[in-house]
Amino acid sequence: MAYQLHYWPGIQGRGEFVRLALETAGAPYVDVARGDPKAGGGLPAMRRYLEDEDVKRPPFACPFLVDGRRVVAQTAAILLYLGPRLGLVPAGEADRLWVHQIQLTLADLVDEAHDTHHPVGSSLYYEDQKPEALRRAQEFRRERLPKFLGWCEAILQRNAGNARRELPRLVGARLTYADLSLFQVVDGLLYAFPKATRRALRKTPMVAALHAGLPRKNKRLAAYLASERRIPFSEQGIFRRYPELDS
Repeated sequence: MAYQLHYWPGIQGRGEFVRLALETAGAPYVDVARGDPKAGGGLPAMRRYLEDEDVKRPPFACPFLVDGRRVVAQTAAILLYLGPRLGLVPAGEADRLWVHQIQLTLADLVDEAHDTHHPVGSSLYYEDQKPEALRRAQEFRRERLPKFLGWCEAILQRNAGNARRELPRLVGARLTYADLSLFQVVDGLLYAFPKATRRALRKTPMVAALHAGLPRKNKRLAAYLASERRIPFSEQGIFRRYPELDS
């Protein structure tokens, strides 16, 4: 049975972290909200889980995954659930928890990137909070972005599984969903803050190598990135390009 992924159609958002895992593993799944409402897809199918009173454990928001009777929400929790099923985590418990910790930290980075263009409130337009966004983006570029990527660089450097490897991994010697998530974060940052991100990557060469190398080494990932299933970055998603916020 195919997994059912529920996320807003038309944007990558947090659902893209789940898509990358599913696509790279070659797992069958349905991107429900992008489907035809007449065939049981579309936004009505997603809203049923969010709004109907007969759903006993409703998700707070999307993304969420439906696997039979299980409904799993929150990106990191979905990946924690999918990781062993897709072969995207090591076998040992300690390593699995470490992958999960990395994913949660990357989620913090994603939230901080989002808040550069919506520092006051998500319900307000960017144009309503531009002065605050300029201040928030400056601190993000100078302090937070280098700190997060520097932490990822340290993990890659200390992973014994990377000895003599051209393509580094965050945990062990095999691909994990944390590697895919770091790829997505760097890809998004290069879209939103190309100048600041390139500066940070010059100081974090192993992070840069992971980002550049993953599509070259994984045919499924490369095929997905080149397909129409990969929704382009835009100013409706988490990573938004406002040139005035980058320098």
